Amino acid sequence: MTPPLPRPLLGLVLLAFGAFSLWALLQVGYLGLWQGGFATIGGTQITLDLIVACALLLGYIARDCRTAGRAFWPWLLAVLALGSIGALLYLLWPVRR
Repeated sequence: MTPPLPRPLLGLVLLAFGAFSLWALLQVGYLGLWQGGFATIGGTQITLDLIVACALLLGYIARDCRTAGRAFWPWLLAVLALGSIGALLYLLWPVRR
């Protein structure tokens, strides 16, 4: 599978977003991230939108894993635990076909 963006750009996004996410996690903790996401109606809308987007990505990842003969469950766990960071890791993971 060819990533939708050049790998160096995806790597830069992963590094920048990963660093910001780690900083936020250290500030409020894992549960604090979720509490903040549901603190207001606007936050709830954005959080639910991200959940829908991750679910769509999981559908894509599942199909791609079946096609490539790769295990899906590690990526399912990564996206469930890390959100889009898990999806970015999938897009950057080397594929051996």
